[in-house]
Amino acid sequence: MSLPLTAREEILARIRAALPDLKVPVETSHASITRSYGRCSSLDRGGCLQLFIDRLIDYDTKVIELTDETELPAAVQQALQDAGEDRLLVPSGPLQTLAPENVNVYVDHGLTTPELDRAQAVLTTCEAAVASTGTIFLVHGGDQGRRALTLLPDHHICIVCRDQVYGSLPEALAAIRSQSARLITSISGPSATSDIEMVRIRGVHGPRRLTVLLYGDL
Repeated sequence: MSLPLTAREEILARIRAALPDLKVPVETSHASITRSYGRCSSLDRGGCLQLFIDRLIDYDTKVIELTDETELPAAVQQALQDAGEDRLLVPSGPLQTLAPENVNVYVDHGLTTPELDRAQAVLTTCEAAVASTGTIFLVHGGDQGRRALTLLPDHHICIVCRDQVYGSLPEALAAIRSQSARLITSISGPSATSDIEMVRIRGVHGPRRLTVLLYGDL
C-alpha cells in the first residue's frame, strides 16, 4: 500500500496535472534556461564575512564573533544574560552540552506546542548563510531543529561557522542543493513586518530577536 501524499507532494502533483505535457524531462528543461545573472561573488573571504556582519547588524541582529567553537558555551550564556532570559530550548543532540548550567533547558524530544512556547530562547546551528543578503538557511532536523522550534520562542540564537558563509545567493543555494527535498527556512534578521502606517512590528511570524554566534577560521 502506497503512503499518503504529503501536502507538498499533493500541491506539486496538482501543478503537474494542470500543466501541458512536457516533451522533455523537467531537469533538461531547467538546464536549458539562460542564467545571465551573477552567480559568484567577487568579494574576497574577509570582505564576504564583513558584508555578512554588516547586513546582520543592519537587520537588528546581534552578532557575537568568536575565534573557535570552544568559546561557544560562554557565548550562549552571554546571549541569554544580555536578553535577561533563563529558559532555553535545544534540539535533542550535541547542542545540549552548550547550555549554561544556570538556566532551565528544554530538550526537544517531541515537545508539544505549549511546551515549546514556555521557552524564551532557542539554540540551533544552520546549514548556510549569504553575505549579500544577510540570510541564514536552516535545513530542519538534527542540530537545526524542527521548524516549530525556530518559530515559537521569542529569541533565536543561531550558530554560524564562517566557512558556511557564501558571498551570493546562488552559491549558497548550490551548497544546499542536495538537501532541497527537506524542509528549509530562510532567515534575514528577526521577524518583522510593517502595518499600513509603516510602523514596524517585531515577532509577528517568528522570533523578535536574533543572535548570531559567528565562529571558525576566516
